[in-house]
Formats: sequence, C-alpha cells, structure tokens
Amino acid sequence: MKPLNSLLFVPASRPERIAKALDAGADAVIVDLEDAVAPADKDSARAALAAALDPARPVMLRVNAADTPWFPADLELLAHPGIAAVVLPKAEHAEDVAVVHHASGGKPVLPLIESALGFEQRLSLAHAEGVQRLVFGSIDFQADMNMRATEDELLPFRVALVLASRLADIASPIDGVTTALDDAELLRVDALRARRLGFGGKLCIHPRQVAVVNQCFTPDADAIAWAKRVIAADAAAGGAAVAVDGKMVDRPVVLRAQAILAEAAARNP
Repeated sequence: MKPLNSLLFVPASRPERIAKALDAGADAVIVDLEDAVAPADKDSARAALAAALDPARPVMLRVNAADTPWFPADLELLAHPGIAAVVLPKAEHAEDVAVVHHASGGKPVLPLIESALGFEQRLSLAHAEGVQRLVFGSIDFQADMNMRATEDELLPFRVALVLASRLADIASPIDGVTTALDDAELLRVDALRARRLGFGGKLCIHPRQVAVVNQCFTPDADAIAWAKRVIAADAAAGGAAVAVDGKMVDRPVVLRAQAILAEAAARNP
C-alpha cells in the first residue's frame, strides 16, 4: 500500500498552488474548501477548483462541514475524477459519512475528529462505510473542549483514536497540524510522538514540513538493519527460541520487524 504519512493542505481559492503542492513530496495533497476559504469566496473557489482538477494528478478534497450551507454544492463536485478521497470536517455522525461516500461514487472518506461529540462517536465513525482512516483535528478539538492544553493533555484522546482505528480494522489515524512553520525541531518532536502512539501520518500546512514528517514516519537504517537481523534469526531458528542483540525474539517481535520492513518498502519500493 502506498504510504500516507504526509498530507499537505492547499487552499481551494489558490488552485495555481496545487501543482507546486503535488511536487513538494507529500503523500497526498488536501485541497481545502473549508477553513482556508472565506465564506464570501466559497462558490468562486469551488468553481475555480473544478476547472483546475486534473484526473492524472488526483487530490483529496476537504469539503465544508455537513451542517453548513455550502455542503450540498460541495457534494456535487465529489464525483470529479480529479478527486481521490474526501476529508469530512467536524465529523460527528456516521450518516454524514455515508452521504459523502455515496455522493463521491464510493471514494474513501477521512472523517476529521474536531469536537467532543465527534470524539465520542469515534467508533461509529471508524466503522462507517467508506472510511479509510480517522484524522485528529487537535486545534479545533481543544477549542471545543475549552482546553488550554499542551500536547501531554491530548495524549489520552490520541491513544483512543488509535484504538478505535484498530478495532474498526482501518488504517492508522492521521495526527493534526503543527502550527509553527519555522520550528523543524518542534515538528520533529510532534511527528515522532504521533508515530510512537501508533499514528500513521500527520497533516502539514506548509511544503517545508513535508520532508521532516516523511522522515519521522519512515524507518531509519538502524531500524531496518535490526528488523532484518530479527527475520533472519527467526528463520534460522526454525521455531526455536532465539535472541537478537541480547533480547529474546518471540512472535510480537517478529511481527514488529515485518512491519518495519513493510513500511520501508512502501516508502522506497
């Protein structure tokens, strides 16, 4: 499966930026009709986007929320062959996911968990037809919860989204944005934490964030070498107990090694 570690936003009101975003190295580009477009510009941005979409280089589309007046017109655009998947903001009801999925002709849907109700409905959303993976809108979530949070306070919510995704047997969730555009170290800390918690990727708001996020979600040379040693030792042992680097290798360790090699192969086929 193609990796989906970095997802880069571009405003729908600036369709001329789509090609540059696609060339920035992100695994997916999300063209944004929601937060990035002022209410007075929604219709013109949608029309400009429809003219700019290229089936040869498809993008994801973040539509407006289901309870907004722009949602019906957004739905009419979803069947365009230049749209590969749909990001549904303020996701709170599985019925809204179904509407998006069917309007798009069966394309993948990524519900964006941004509210207390959306979080409470995470299992229902994760199990909804067409859902590819959940996305954590951490900034809006904090606002809805009236939280003055550092990242530590968001830990239980992130873990719960990873668990809900696993229970629904869908891909690992995508973590929210890092708003600091010029702090590569903070971005790296945020991305590595998300990876440790079981997230599969991270939203990006600027092209310069893409390379750091991709690196954080790609196994490094040491991890790959360790995984190869584990697989080789396990095969040579023929089911008997074996140790690698002074540590016992059992079935969970072998599965972890296999996952590392699969991740590396997906990034560098």
